[in-house]
Amino acid sequence: MAARWEVVRKPSRRGPGGGGSGPGGRKALGEANGGRGLAPPLPLAPSETLYELAFEKTTKKQNKEQVPPPPGQQLQQKKQNPGKPTKKSSAGDSGHKQGQFRSLEDALKALDLSELQKELDKSLSMFPENPSVWAKDLAGYLNYKLQAPRSDPALSQHPHDYPYCLVNKELRSIIKSLLSKSGGVLELFFDHCIYTMLQELDKTPGESLHGYRICIQAVLLERPKVATMNLGKYLELLRSYQNRPAKCLTIMWALGQAGFTDLTEGLKVWLSIMLPVLGIKSLSPYAIAYLDRLLMMHPNLTKGFGMIGPKDFFPILDFAFVPNNSLPPSLQEQLRQSYPRLKVLAFGAKPETTLHTYFPSFLSRTTLNCPDDMKKELLNCLTDCLKLDPLSFSVWRQLYIKHLSQSSLLLNHLCESWDSISKKMRKSLQETVHSFKVTNEELALKGPNSVQDVAACRSACKNLLLKMKGSGFPWFRLLLVILVFTTGFLMHDVRTHGSFEASASAHVLRNSGILSASQQAWNKVSHYSFKGYSWLEANVPLYYSHMVTVLGPNLELVWAKTNETAVYISGKCSTQLAWLGDNLPRLIEWLQTHLPDSVLHLAEHLKELLLFLMRNYLLPAVDYVAGTLEQGWELWVASCNGEGSWDCLRRQLASLTHSSWMYLQDTTVAIKDWALAIISGH
Repeated sequence: MAARWEVVRKPSRRGPGGGGSGPGGRKALGEANGGRGLAPPLPLAPSETLYELAFEKTTKKQNKEQVPPPPGQQLQQKKQNPGKPTKKSSAGDSGHKQGQFRSLEDALKALDLSELQKELDKSLSMFPENPSVWAKDLAGYLNYKLQAPRSDPALSQHPHDYPYCLVNKELRSIIKSLLSKSGGVLELFFDHCIYTMLQELDKTPGESLHGYRICIQAVLLERPKVATMNLGKYLELLRSYQNRPAKCLTIMWALGQAGFTDLTEGLKVWLSIMLPVLGIKSLSPYAIAYLDRLLMMHPNLTKGFGMIGPKDFFPILDFAFVPNNSLPPSLQEQLRQSYPRLKVLAFGAKPETTLHTYFPSFLSRTTLNCPDDMKKELLNCLTDCLKLDPLSFSVWRQLYIKHLSQSSLLLNHLCESWDSISKKMRKSLQETVHSFKVTNEELALKGPNSVQDVAACRSACKNLLLKMKGSGFPWFRLLLVILVFTTGFLMHDVRTHGSFEASASAHVLRNSGILSASQQAWNKVSHYSFKGYSWLEANVPLYYSHMVTVLGPNLELVWAKTNETAVYISGKCSTQLAWLGDNLPRLIEWLQTHLPDSVLHLAEHLKELLLFLMRNYLLPAVDYVAGTLEQGWELWVASCNGEGSWDCLRRQLASLTHSSWMYLQDTTVAIKDWALAIISGH
């Protein structure tokens, strides 16, 4: 005790390194005297979360309890480092360093969940009204403990749910429980995880980021909309780090995790974050791979309808089909494989009301110099627009004068695919081509501008009009004309002669025998109809009364038993029926969501098979029958010397009947002679 007081009263006699007290003693005395004559202690390193301060205190306590080294070793250390205080080991050194565990699986197995729960309980008790601190402590603790070798920023060599897929049920339960209590700050926590990961990427060497990645995936698994609340901010952040691919891929990976839970949110991320950077060499592979994985994980695309509009669709079309763009050929081919599903998403659930908005951009891209694959796709899309959305024809008529060359290509394509065009579309197309024909004449009179384009359009319109005229024999119109003509002729004939009996039509019908035959047929039909009605009037009441007498009691018994059975079943199965009523809509929704693509592909293939049969067998058969009938009609008219009268028809039928009867007689005589010859031979 005296020595201690002596040090206090005479500090000048002791050098800075002398005295019986160690550094701890000087510190305590300096604090007791208000710090006079001593340098202030070094400040603590700033701690963002509670877990770092706790680990530092624990480490100091462990160092005090350790056995000191032998005196000789202490002297040797002092000689090696004269005048330099020994540095204290930081919390990072006392814990697991980066790469200490061979893999993340080993780090997760070594994680003490009870210790984690204690730290979280301590955080909750110290900051009961600050859930942001709880969530940050969770992320910091996990990232501190799960030190394993780093992977590439996009985790391209791992499954889409890595590293969260390695987390066991107990740890998942702890994470979900804490995040459910921190629901109001999840967006801020998500931002914290991303910005902390970006800061760690600046350090050399920095910590591995598995803990923050696990927290991000846990948040977006329950609340995928958290990632898409402020995509504009992350797009600016991505552009600011354009020359730092690791940071850009980290941002893209974090935001993209929302898509594996919800297709709508994934499309928002891809369209807002990844499509703008699609031409950057270091980021394009991940953007296209993410799109392919997103569409493969969500085979039912109905939930993504309405997400892709013309402004988003046509840049994708250009990237997929325009050669020598900023995408390498392999990535362009990969994007082209995803293009059909993107087109389905763009056209939406009701293409008959939206495709006319796509028509102008499709038409402007259809040029003579565009690649063959792109030209074929554009022409098919334009045809789909005309087939499904009737407003596309009016849009085309408005754009025709400014897009003559493009219109000529489309007209020639429609002429080549005329057989696959529906009747409804043919009618609208006919009106449009007639308006184009008038416009072409006006353009030809105005001057020599665009002479070649106008000539090409005139030729295409002419070919289409020829297709329309020669599309088939108009049987319906012919029958309608004949019916109208016959009715008008009869009315005029009756009015001229005063009555039907005195008319020329009645005279022709009487001479040909048709009138008498029709009168006989009508008399027979009337006679048998009257007899049938009389029989029904006399017998139906008798049979009805007999059936009521015989079957009435049995039917009443069956009805009563059926009612009792229905009441019994409804009473016994009311709970099951109520459960079925509650869960049937969910089951239907689940089936619609998880319906495999194979069923849709099967329906599509069946549709193509039916179209193939109709085009290659049914329609040719109908055309053959129609042609045969037309040829037969022409032969009959020719046999009547060009006059198709009833007398000629009667003569033809009589001749046909006579020739058939004679042929039958000759055949019968030949068979009889052959049979007699065989019998006489035996």
